[in-house]
Amino acid sequence: MSGIGSQLLETPERTALRKAVGDLGRRYGSAYYLAKARAGEPADELWAEAGKAGYLGVNLPAEYGGGGGGISDLAIVLEELGTAGCPLLLLIVSPAICGTVIARYGTEEQKQRWLPGLADGSRRMAFGITEPDAGSNSHRISTVARRDGEDWLLTGRKVFVSGIDHSDAVLFVARTEDARTGKLKPCLFVVPRNTPGFEYRAIPMELVAPEKQFQVFLDDVRLPADALVGDENAGLLQLFAGLNPERVLTAAFSLGLARQALGKAVEYAKTRTVWSTPIGAHQGLAHPLAQCAVEIELARLMTQKAGLLYDAGEDLAAGEAANMAKYAAGEAAARTVDQAVQTLGGNGLTQEYGLGALLAATRVGRVAPVSREMVLNYVAQHTLGLPKSY
Repeated sequence: MSGIGSQLLETPERTALRKAVGDLGRRYGSAYYLAKARAGEPADELWAEAGKAGYLGVNLPAEYGGGGGGISDLAIVLEELGTAGCPLLLLIVSPAICGTVIARYGTEEQKQRWLPGLADGSRRMAFGITEPDAGSNSHRISTVARRDGEDWLLTGRKVFVSGIDHSDAVLFVARTEDARTGKLKPCLFVVPRNTPGFEYRAIPMELVAPEKQFQVFLDDVRLPADALVGDENAGLLQLFAGLNPERVLTAAFSLGLARQALGKAVEYAKTRTVWSTPIGAHQGLAHPLAQCAVEIELARLMTQKAGLLYDAGEDLAAGEAANMAKYAAGEAAARTVDQAVQTLGGNGLTQEYGLGALLAATRVGRVAPVSREMVLNYVAQHTLGLPKSY
């Protein structure tokens, strides 16, 4: 098969990857994941085994210990782990954002230092962009990097930085001091966690996840010149090298949650009997679940398209597709988990079935890394050519 038909069908290698990762995820399962999350512990055992098997670095260059694949491959890893009950949020951050940015724009020394560890899971890197006063408007980033001789001094605040407490470093987005009042020219810095002047505090969250969220305070953090990744004047290009993969992986994260919830609801609807009939025989439950299945599949196709475009180097088209995929998967996950809870009734809110924890988790795909409203703004402006409203 050639053309679009061949692209819609996964290669044998990706089919095998999907099965192998699913098998690994099911060996751990949602009981393991939720126990770790509720104990406030990272899912280290699963992370280490996934790294050893080559799944964490499947998108990173082979010459630095990765699998030589693309974002499409890493999306499969996260989707299948999520479907098995283990949606590892740090996959979005460490190999997808940080690994991609360093692989594309890092120096040879930076690649040698970080990529092998990110690929095998022995090192982790968090990502800090969101600020208390900037929100969705990244043009208002106020974290400033200024030169001091050969060094850099980094000052500012960040919020909702995932997994700092178990990461070796954070890739921070800042702006040069002379760009404060001009056009956004983000610059990226790798900051080891133990660097003086770098303080972080956990944000109490209702999310049931092994990865905690943190606020960060940067007070004249002194960094050597080689902490800078890429060109300080490259503008948005190198930033979106990480943000588009983030959207694709967030879509995969949502798809995993949706498939996990749908699987539990379908199994329950097949076996739960009322008045001598399985409840799944009633269209009042069967049709909403069928609708969820359709919406999940549509979102999966959009996510696949976004990954293919990004891996092909079509950055502009990938940006539009990644936003649409993130939106579609987030909406599908929210509706599916809600319907799964409704299908199980009271059991949908028990810890035994684990669906209640997914209610909050599905909001991640609707509010992060960019809200559904901002995605609709993007589509209205860039896809439809409507006037900008803000």
